[in-house]
Amino acid sequence: MTPSDEVRLLLDHVRVTGLKPEESARGWHHIGAIICDAALQRQARYKTHVRPRVVRLIERWPDADTLSGFTRRMSSESISDALDWRGPQKLAIINKLTGAFDAAGIETVADLANTLANEQRGPELRRALRRIAYVGPKTVDYIAVLAGSVEHVAVDMHIKGFAREAGISHWNDYSRVSQLVKDTAEAGGWSTGALDAAVWSYMSERAAI
Repeated sequence: MTPSDEVRLLLDHVRVTGLKPEESARGWHHIGAIICDAALQRQARYKTHVRPRVVRLIERWPDADTLSGFTRRMSSESISDALDWRGPQKLAIINKLTGAFDAAGIETVADLANTLANEQRGPELRRALRRIAYVGPKTVDYIAVLAGSVEHVAVDMHIKGFAREAGISHWNDYSRVSQLVKDTAEAGGWSTGALDAAVWSYMSERAAI
């Protein structure tokens, strides 16, 4: 099966399921929220376990919208209490993501977006993030999405499941599914982010039933 055949399969599945990808803002304008969202999301129910805690953090630590503000808060208060999260593994990821951002000279969400988009600094940051335990390609792409990118897709179980239902044989191959979503979005006249969001919402709502 050629890549164009796979694009047609995925486009057909988008149409059969009635999805209508729409452009909308995604992510957070708060660096602490991005760090915590990215750290907590792995193997967790987003709508019930992750998003409410990120909103809670923003409300309690509004000045953590910059990295320096976030680190000041973490040095004087408990991030565990701010998030109402006790699992040490993901709290450790928060600390390591914060350190990686600091080492890359990132202070704001705009800095993060610009760094990831930079031809030299972007790959350097990605490599630094991948050296953190439990931070894989999905989390790195997800950080880009949280920073406002519409050109990245975080290929999780929902995106893979949609590809599998569409008849894609390599549905479990991260890089190939990522490229397929990008190619399908281009063929459909949408941004990658719009298609990603539409598929994720559709699959996550089904899973919740």
